[in-house]
Amino acid sequence: MFKAFLSFIILSFCGAFFLEVQAQVVVPIDNSIRVQTSVIPDSSAPSDKKGEDKDIMDVLGQLKKKSKRDSFKIKDKKSGKILYSMVPAVGYTLSTGVVGLLSANAAFYLSDTATTNISSISTSFNYTQYNQIMIPVIANIWTKDNGYNIIFDWRYFKYPQDTYGLGGHSAIANADRIDYSHIRMHQTVLKKVGGSLYMGVGYLLDYRWKIRQEGSNEDVTKYGLPPKSVSSGLVANILYDNRKNSINPVAGLYANARYRNNLTVLGSNTNWQSLVLELRKYVNFPRGSRNTLAFWDFNWLTLSGKPPYLDLPSTSWDPSNNTGRGYIQGRFRSPNMLYFETEYRFSLTQNGLLGGVVFGNAQSFSNWPTKKFDKVAPGVGFGIRVKINKTSRTNIAVDYGFGANGSRGLFVNLGEVF
Repeated sequence: MFKAFLSFIILSFCGAFFLEVQAQVVVPIDNSIRVQTSVIPDSSAPSDKKGEDKDIMDVLGQLKKKSKRDSFKIKDKKSGKILYSMVPAVGYTLSTGVVGLLSANAAFYLSDTATTNISSISTSFNYTQYNQIMIPVIANIWTKDNGYNIIFDWRYFKYPQDTYGLGGHSAIANADRIDYSHIRMHQTVLKKVGGSLYMGVGYLLDYRWKIRQEGSNEDVTKYGLPPKSVSSGLVANILYDNRKNSINPVAGLYANARYRNNLTVLGSNTNWQSLVLELRKYVNFPRGSRNTLAFWDFNWLTLSGKPPYLDLPSTSWDPSNNTGRGYIQGRFRSPNMLYFETEYRFSLTQNGLLGGVVFGNAQSFSNWPTKKFDKVAPGVGFGIRVKINKTSRTNIAVDYGFGANGSRGLFVNLGEVF
């Protein structure tokens, strides 16, 4: 585990240092490492009154006897100019083991840089210790004056993984290996309706094939797991986001409601509807410091119908793959999920290079076939942060989490968990 973490640190730093081209802003995109370039640096972030902010590239520059270093900053913010970057890295999660990847992204402005967010297209190839393959293509496009936000989330998974049954009472001893291939094609167009409020619609497709259960978990058998599943439907989206930096917010509010309606007329196996309600609140505490108190509420509900087993709400299968630190991905699953987490982020050095976090979370899943919630799975933990980009305030996040019944593990991300 230590070797995996050490390799991750070394390769991330070396890749960023030697392969950077004009600009690089990084955050996570899958359950181990994600890359994005869609955020303007947060000029409101508190600065060190006694000295200049530092990141790991400043440290490497000093080791090479460089007095100043201005790479990783967007040097030419002209509309239409494309900024490229490529990063190799190694990461680790409980569900993937050690994962190696090569990520590439391109960032550009479609209009006046003073009034329009930076757009991005990112992709990577991920291969894990457990023979899992993940290839995401993520696009986040902002039109003139942020009038429209066009989002694409396309991914290919070849993803053998354990499942443990349904509801909050599922047991580790009942683990079954499920192997499958999965294509995700999610796309949404949001229109600005005023201030930080956006509304929009989209189309979501989740197609899985060669689904194979290698055990005989009773819940899986009773619920049903056919060799192929298709969920195809429309989504309505309402978003409010006044954060100035979504990579590492100091303050602000993010609120999102997503209603998904899967229809057989669009190719879905069955008609079923779901609703995701998400709220994130950030408080600079104490005010003016480098510290942040963050809250995350994530509720994933099945309103009607019967989703395919692998489309059910599940631990760490939220869009960011970050719920439930302290538990392995997929540990709990059911038609309804309630989740809450809070984290305190604090600086360990005056120059912002090193930081720490403490966190606590709680997840609850409805029993099946009833809809009763009667058990909460708590998680707690701590972590360290190493700043790799002071302009975007991007950190390497290394956390150790503890769950119930001896569950525990190391969790590594580029960027904050939420």
